[in-house]
Amino acid sequence: MIRRLIKDRKAATAVEYGLILSLIVLAIIGGLSMFANTTIGMWNNVSSAVVTAG
Repeated sequence: MIRRLIKDRKAATAVEYGLILSLIVLAIIGGLSMFANTTIGMWNNVSSAVVTAG
């Protein structure tokens, strides 16, 4: 019976770490998405400036 409790605690800890990791990954993906949109906008402005100057 004690062995079962130890296993359950380890499983619960693994689930908690999995949830924390998933939140971190979602935050990273969200940040990269915003950064990508900003970068694309910057390169579109550069492209427009080059076409206008050309």
